[in-house]
Amino acid sequence: MPIRFSQQRALLLAATLATALAACPAAAQQSTPTPPPPTPNQPTSDAATKLRGINPPPFPMAADKLPTPQLKLPKGFKIEVFMSGVPNARSLRLGDKGTVFVSNRLLDKVYAVVEKDGKRELKVIASGLDRPNGLAFHAGTLYIAEGTKVSKLEKIEDNLDNPPKPVVIYDQFPNHQSHGWKFIAVGPDNKLYINVGAPCNICLPPETNAQITRMNLATARSGASISMAAGRKPTCAEFAIRSGLISTR
Repeated sequence: MPIRFSQQRALLLAATLATALAACPAAAQQSTPTPPPPTPNQPTSDAATKLRGINPPPFPMAADKLPTPQLKLPKGFKIEVFMSGVPNARSLRLGDKGTVFVSNRLLDKVYAVVEKDGKRELKVIASGLDRPNGLAFHAGTLYIAEGTKVSKLEKIEDNLDNPPKPVVIYDQFPNHQSHGWKFIAVGPDNKLYINVGAPCNICLPPETNAQITRMNLATARSGASISMAAGRKPTCAEFAIRSGLISTR
């Protein structure tokens, strides 16, 4: 009897799992997220592990599960889901032809959201990247700030169905996990600005970190040089350019 009961439970569990996967094919087909790179400078003690943030779920929440009805807006405003099903969506950039580009901070992809026949469609335009958090769009080119480098996709809006491979234009940033993701923007001087975060929250960062770097767009190709635009900021995890001024945190 105990053996028969165990077999029945196993069959029931298998049937339940098969039903769940059949009901959620999108989740079943999702590939395993790419793990973040090793972190040689991050503490690994039990105490440090307990202080770390909670990782986001591996799969995006379904559109009908999002709590948008709970959001309170000023009179005359409304809110709706623009696009759902984008894993680990982070930065957004708008192309000249209306394409919305979406980055990953922890995963490895860059997406494009396009309108087709009155419906929005999600396309993967780059994958296998190193924390491609930062996006900037200028003159038809999408610039991608990765963990240790900057790459670009030229004339990307003309090639969304057959995107080229990203071309690396700079690959000498320090590699670390804490504040290792990058943001990128085009300044009013037509230069690319990229932050290099501190590898910690409270420490004296190395000379290569806690600064904002700058690159000439005219020479933004393989082997491009980079200079410091603003240095020694506390963590320099993020930044923005407004009216020619750089603000950071």
